[in-house]
Parts: sequence; C-alpha cells; structure tokens
Amino acid sequence: MARNQKEPIVTEVARTTGDPFKVLISCLLSLRTKDKVTDQASKRLFSRAGEVENMARLSVEEIQTIIYPVGFYRKKAKTIREICAILLAKHNGNVPSSIDELLLLPGVGRKTANLVVTSGFSKAGICVDTHVHRVTNRWGYVNTKTPEQTEFSLRKKLPATYWLVFNDLLVKFGQNICLPVSPFCSKCTIAKFCKKIHVTKSR
Repeated sequence: MARNQKEPIVTEVARTTGDPFKVLISCLLSLRTKDKVTDQASKRLFSRAGEVENMARLSVEEIQTIIYPVGFYRKKAKTIREICAILLAKHNGNVPSSIDELLLLPGVGRKTANLVVTSGFSKAGICVDTHVHRVTNRWGYVNTKTPEQTEFSLRKKLPATYWLVFNDLLVKFGQNICLPVSPFCSKCTIAKFCKKIHVTKSR
C-alpha cells in the first residue's frame, strides 16, 4: 500500500545525499512542519551552506531568514547554530552515529536520534513519530501512551529485520490512508488485520 506513496522528505534527503548532517538538519526542520515547507527550507539552507563548517558561519538571523516559514523557525535557527558549534568542537565536524551521543545535542529527542541513526547511518533503530505511534496502537500491535513507550515496545516485539523500513512505511501509510481522523478503512488492504482501536469514524 505504501510503495507508490510519496516518501517523507527526510527519507528523500537521506537517499539523495547520504549525508547524516543533512538528515539531522532536515529532521530538525521537519518537526511540527509540513513536508512541503520542510523540503523547500532544507533546499534553501543546504544550497547556502551544505556542510557543518559553512553553516556554522551563518548567523542565527541568517538561518532564520533562510528557513522561514518552518514551525518555530527562530528556535530552530538557534538550535541549528548551536549544533554546528558542538559538532565542530567535540566531533571534528562529524555527526555522531550513536543514539546516546545524538541525544546530547540540543533539540534532539529520541525520534530525531533514531531517524539519524537509521536514515543517516543505516544502523539499527526504530524511529517513532506521531504516525508510527498512532497506527501501531490503532492496529492493537502495541498498547502505549507515548511515542517513547511505543519505541521501546516495538524494540521488544518487532523483528529487527523490519526496523529500518518501519518508519518510512508507516509515515506514508499514516499520511495517506490511516489518517488521524476518519481514516480510509475502505481503501485499506490490511483492514481485516486492524482492531481499529479508538476509530469512531472512517471512510
């Protein structure tokens, strides 16, 4: 079902650039922002400064102007500038490849850390965003209250062979079929496996 849907912008960045730094920055830009806006902002920023050293030379105000109108663009500009400084000072300009080290960077939570590890380094991880959390609970595959709880539940239950592809598949599925409100159950080829937990209205 997800094969022919448009891939998430951060996945596209990873596929086309293979650059963990660009994956990290595009992921930060994507938080609370629509994919189309993230795509345009990422392209503007990377065309101006595609490497850590060059981005570190930009002022916070310059980054703000470039990435506007992503959500929380002022805060994100400050965070991006801080991250660049830390990468240069502590990591020789490289993005760390472990979740624990990534979590020490400002503005980086478990979702972003897992996405960088999986999409930027092709290492094992489970990125849980709002779609993965919603869909897996709707299926009845997990029974959790928060995305972080969902991540750890999936780590115990989901076979490791599916970890790298799980986020991409469920983001596409959640954006196009299994919507937050009134999902397209009539179009869903796996509806017979779904417990439809908390689904009160569907199409």
